[in-house]
Amino acid sequence: MTNRTLAQNEGLNLTLFAFDKGEGLSTHAAPGDDMVQVLEGEVQLNIGGKEVVAKPGEIVVMPADVPHSVNAVTRFKMLLTLVKKSKKAGTE
Repeated sequence: MTNRTLAQNEGLNLTLFAFDKGEGLSTHAAPGDDMVQVLEGEVQLNIGGKEVVAKPGEIVVMPADVPHSVNAVTRFKMLLTLVKKSKKAGTE
């Protein structure tokens, strides 16, 4: 797996990932909503125990704090957009 961070600040992270067949990311949870945009190949995502297969042109959202994992079915590239939860949420 290789990755390159394209943009990052306290509220947003854009990262380009490339995986070989069979590579992936083990189960983890993110501090905000993750949006996977499939650029090439095919990926199997497990989101809170539900299996989702995505192909080029498809976008899958993985909600904040929900455990998820990534497994490349074929060589696979994705753009991952992480929108972090606001620290001010719930305080008005």
